[in-house]
Amino acid sequence: MEGLDHLEHLDKHLVDELAQVARETVRDELREQTRKQRRRAVLYGASGAVALYAGAALALAVGLALAIALPDWAAALITAVILGVVAYALRSAARPSASRPGSEHAARMAAATDRDRTHDAMPPYPPVPPVAPGGAAGASGAPVAGMPATGVPGTPAPTQENIDPELPHHRG
Repeated sequence: MEGLDHLEHLDKHLVDELAQVARETVRDELREQTRKQRRRAVLYGASGAVALYAGAALALAVGLALAIALPDWAAALITAVILGVVAYALRSAARPSASRPGSEHAARMAAATDRDRTHDAMPPYPPVPPVAPGGAAGASGAPVAGMPATGVPGTPAPTQENIDPELPHHRG
C-alpha cells in the first residue's frame, strides 16, 4: 500500500504543477492580447485628436476665406452654421431611420420590432370561435334556434376568461 500512497502524492504534485503551468500560460497570453489592444486604443485616440485639430484648421481656413469678402463676424457666423449643418448630417447618417432611402437594415429592424410587438400582444392560445364550425349548430356553422353556440344543450359558449391554457384543447 505504500507504493499507492507514493503514487497518489506524485499525482497530486503533477496536477498542481500542470495547473500552475496552465495559469502562467493563460496569464502570459492575456498580457500579450492586452498589450496589443492598448496599443491599438492609443493609436485610435491619437488619430481622433489629430482629426479634431484638422477639422479646426479647416474651419479656420473657411472662416478666413470668407473674411476676405465679408465682415469678420459674418464669416465666423457662416462658418459656425456650416459646421452645425455638417454635424447634423453626420448625426443623421449615424442614426438608422426607416424613412431614409437605402437603409435596408433599419427597415428590417423596424419590421422585426413590429413583429415582436404583435407577437407579445397575442394571447398564448388561439381565440375560440363563438360557433363550432360544422358542429351541432349545422353544416354552415350558423347557430340553430334554441341551441347554445357550442352545440351542446345547456353548455355556455367558451370565452377567453373561462379557458384554462394548461388543459388540452381537444375533446376525446
